[in-house]
Amino acid sequence: MTRRLAGRCIIPGEARGAALVSRRPLSFWGGLNPATGEIVDRHHDRCGEVVTGRVFLLPGGKGSSTASGCLLESVRVGTAPAAIVTRSLAPILALGAIVADELYGRTVPMVLLDEESFGSIEDGETVTVEADGTVTVEPADTTT
Repeated sequence: MTRRLAGRCIIPGEARGAALVSRRPLSFWGGLNPATGEIVDRHHDRCGEVVTGRVFLLPGGKGSSTASGCLLESVRVGTAPAAIVTRSLAPILALGAIVADELYGRTVPMVLLDEESFGSIEDGETVTVEADGTVTVEPADTTT
């Protein structure tokens, strides 16, 4: 069953991809390899997963201001997530997305969801982020 969730648009844009759901914050600096899109923080619940082209759900960012540079670099080389959905404002990640749009004309939309809506999205479901902050969630494709 398709669900529509009302979110708050942080970085406008449209994207669609399979959900990669994390229950722990991630510092992109030291936690994400921007050359490959792989989560490399060995203490993170999604270590070894690749964010490239996926809608990355994480409760929030953490770490230093260098995290925005790591997101920016992943956008530059084409390994960034399709979108980021979070339940707490991540200004450092938003900065990286804003600069990526300015420098490269590539948008990584960011949406803020309430805790209940965020928690309702399961790994692998298809998530569509709309420019107004609406998040549409469809069941995972189980035919493959």
